[in-house]
Amino acid sequence: MAVSALHSLLFAFLATCVVAAPKHRRSCTGTISSLSDVSDAITCTTVNIESFTVPAGMTFNLELATGTTVNMQGDVFFGNQTWDGPLFEISGTDITFNGNGYTFNGNGPFYWDGLGGNGGVTKPAPMLNCGIAIDDEQVVQNVKVLNSPCRVYSVSNTGPLTMTDLTIDDSLGDEPNANSNGLPAGHNTDGFDVSTTGELLIIENSTIMNQDDCLAINKGSNITFQGNICSGGHGISIGSITSDVTVSNIYVADNTITNSQQAIRIKTDASATNSFVSNVTYVGNTASGIADFGVIIDQSYPDTLGTPGTGVIISDVNFVDSETSITLDSSAEKVAVNCGSGSCTGMPSPPHA
Repeated sequence: MAVSALHSLLFAFLATCVVAAPKHRRSCTGTISSLSDVSDAITCTTVNIESFTVPAGMTFNLELATGTTVNMQGDVFFGNQTWDGPLFEISGTDITFNGNGYTFNGNGPFYWDGLGGNGGVTKPAPMLNCGIAIDDEQVVQNVKVLNSPCRVYSVSNTGPLTMTDLTIDDSLGDEPNANSNGLPAGHNTDGFDVSTTGELLIIENSTIMNQDDCLAINKGSNITFQGNICSGGHGISIGSITSDVTVSNIYVADNTITNSQQAIRIKTDASATNSFVSNVTYVGNTASGIADFGVIIDQSYPDTLGTPGTGVIISDVNFVDSETSITLDSSAEKVAVNCGSGSCTGMPSPPHA
């Protein structure tokens, strides 16, 4: 997996945090094996994170010096508490974050009740702002997230950003538990929720096993999602699109989607106004075990194939048929397009599933 420049992942600051803003930046190595080590460690431009447990109800927050390299050298666990989170937050300029294959463990089964963010116990979300936060000129690679309480990555980059070789494993949430009333225990475990400022964003070569959108693009431009594996969730989505939002120049290529509700979806709020989705290209994507829809473009969210709105203009959505393959369950619908009058233009027919 290629090492890429990662610029600006911004996670909302929602909870009690350990915040340290050092006055002096030093070319030294700081080691973190508890939250009490953070203040001293982040004065250095090399920070090593050893295995430890973050106390329940606390955010592991790193406010780093420019040019810092962070190396995970052990797994990080998060204590259990019903609270808003996030669990982990990181900010700085020109940061390199090397996960080295180690894991952020969100202890999801403690929270999972089949409801996600729609009710039940309060779940820290997102986790890597459910808890990780990253800001300005950074490289993040080879990070694993296990059992997120709810949503995982919230991405809002203000500069070019590449996220590569990441693993999200919430597959344990596929099965019911004692609190989920027969439903899959995990819910709303979105892999990547994206709201960018128009700077280049690349998410590539990653594996996402979850119970919601693998990718959800809520706003932004110049976004590439390529070479990823999505399993068990809701497929690759644009939306839902709300009011006063622009999504453009989206490239979704060479991804594999398995055992999901749908493969490819564009969903816009029925009540949304003054929003635009344009220049979207799907090429080389492969999907199998799709339960509901191969491709769905629907302007009636939160309903499915209900009365569509007309306040979001969707245009120039392109499918490269010869390189797209979608295999459906017997009860699934191949293609569904539900647009308001005059609000979808310049679209070829989606590929036959």
